[in-house]
Amino acid sequence: MSTRSLAATLAAAVLAGCAATQGASGPAPEAPATRSQGAAPEGAVAMRGPDLGRLASAEEVAAWDISIGSEGTGLPPGSGTPAAGAVVYARHCQACHGDKGAGQPNDRLVGGHGTLAGPNPVRTIGSYWPYATTVFDYVRRAMPYPNPRTLSDADVYAVTAYLLYLNGIIAETDTMNAATLPAVKMPNRDNFTLVYPLAPR
Repeated sequence: MSTRSLAATLAAAVLAGCAATQGASGPAPEAPATRSQGAAPEGAVAMRGPDLGRLASAEEVAAWDISIGSEGTGLPPGSGTPAAGAVVYARHCQACHGDKGAGQPNDRLVGGHGTLAGPNPVRTIGSYWPYATTVFDYVRRAMPYPNPRTLSDADVYAVTAYLLYLNGIIAETDTMNAATLPAVKMPNRDNFTLVYPLAPR
């Protein structure tokens, strides 16, 4: 018998023996799980998280859920005039943004009309911002530095009205509130293109 034939005969005998053993005693038991298969080592204690944070209450969520949409969704009750806003501005804003929004040490807020297409564009509330409602939103959530969220809604309406008035967008006698502020047409609105246009209602 050749070596190849002998090897084939032995292999067939071994396979037959294995099959007979499995049939007599059932399937071979599975090997115990190892740590690499996800089993915890013997005597291990379940790990506990660091207990960082907690669920926010509905009241806490509502206090920070203050986003104002470009169309005015979410504007709170209250109102303000440019005259009232001048007082708020002098007290809380002028130190950073200069007299009547002229700038220095921080951003200029007034002027710059007609400069955006030139070599030295001046981006201000009047020349650049597309929506009056976002002026209210930004002032309410971020100003005054370094004490944001300290102005009342009436103060925010008033200082927004004052800045719009300084930029020649509304009249000195106008009152800004949840109805009138969204109706203000900013000079640069049509030069913005929405990446995700609002769905028609």
